[in-house]
Amino acid sequence: MEKKVSFSAYFFIGLMLFALFFGAGNLIFPAYLGQLSGTSVWIAILGFLVTGAGLPLMGVLAIGISGSSDLQTLASRVHPVYGIIFTVALYLTIGPFFALPRTGTVSFEIGIAPFLGEGNHQIALVVFSIIFFGLTLWLSLSPSKIVDRVGKYLTPALLLFLLILIVTALVKPLGEQTAPAGNYITSPFTTGFLEGYNTMDALASLVFGIIVINAVKASGAKTKRSIAMTCLKAGLIAVGCLALVYIFIAYIGSMSVGKLGLFDNGGPVLSGAADYYFGSFGRILLALIIGLACLTTSIGLTTACASYFQKLFPKIRYGTFVVIFSVFACLVANVGLANLISFSVPVLMMIYPLTIVLILLTFLNPLFKGRRVVYVTTILFTAVISIMEGAKAFKIPLGGLENFFSSYVPFYNQSLGWITFGLCGLVVGIIIALCTKPTSESAKNEVNI
Repeated sequence: MEKKVSFSAYFFIGLMLFALFFGAGNLIFPAYLGQLSGTSVWIAILGFLVTGAGLPLMGVLAIGISGSSDLQTLASRVHPVYGIIFTVALYLTIGPFFALPRTGTVSFEIGIAPFLGEGNHQIALVVFSIIFFGLTLWLSLSPSKIVDRVGKYLTPALLLFLLILIVTALVKPLGEQTAPAGNYITSPFTTGFLEGYNTMDALASLVFGIIVINAVKASGAKTKRSIAMTCLKAGLIAVGCLALVYIFIAYIGSMSVGKLGLFDNGGPVLSGAADYYFGSFGRILLALIIGLACLTTSIGLTTACASYFQKLFPKIRYGTFVVIFSVFACLVANVGLANLISFSVPVLMMIYPLTIVLILLTFLNPLFKGRRVVYVTTILFTAVISIMEGAKAFKIPLGGLENFFSSYVPFYNQSLGWITFGLCGLVVGIIIALCTKPTSESAKNEVNI
């Protein structure tokens, strides 16, 4: 029976979603953005908020309005094979390839590296990674209430510490904002927009969306409209909290260069600010809280990935996947945070446009009555540019093709050429849909969408 969802219900669902999104990666990227953007920080953070906060909200809503039982079902609107390939790629990206090992490297950069001397950090990273992912493996094999309890109290503790740090930085600024550097000089908004890819929250939203939908249904929402509206309210609470954290951490980063120096990632910015304002105690407290936050995130990512792949390959035990992903993540973590971020950029440049387009198509679905041809053409056109962007990021020479696209494709030089191609694919798909009738088999699939 349908009942009105209370404010307290969607408020706590919103906090739950915020906790799912919020990890240490959400701190290091706006801090680094602030360092590089300097006096252009407000324009840059606006672009960052579009992909770092807006897209995750849209991802959760897309799952909510689609009625899909999981990400693979949603992606299968393009084609069942594409559904599997895309879902596997997304889980590997937010799992053992990038986001999962990043939980270990961020913990090390913020919690351990600042206390080490000028010696070899690599050995310390190896030892730390073995301990960190050993704990992840153990707790993921036998999930217990301790993980939920740590997460329940940890997120408020981290937010409280950040609030104290932010207020202190506003009252007593680290220093003056410096001049922007790199691409932030000429295109701060676009650079911030692309930097938001690194949070990977838009990718994760398509996984977390199912958790939110289940929570919303349990709170009393039953109809599609009621579920969508409750998801919107809860989502606004979650991304509102994210946006506030991003804005103020970026602001702290923009004032930090003169006092702390320019770093190759945002980890030392936070530990340096904590040490500057609160001494060793502040740095140790920040290290402890973020280390535990990363551990709970690591366990969540490991269990989510292992559960999906066990469902995909039912003959292989869940525990086997936990071992594989934990060991693999431990090995990858030892390349270091800066290298891990740089390695992830080409993959994100390929998968993010496809993710954004899939989310947008979900909202536009009624416009073309769920015709599969529209999904296929839009994704195909988008894939052309996303593959080229990935190749560029991998520094693969594209020769005359690069010159042609650079000269004739709008937004290509800003790494947003996929917008132009995606729109072309959408128009082509709609024209084909209007000029043809669906086959009986495709009509059945499209009616069920």
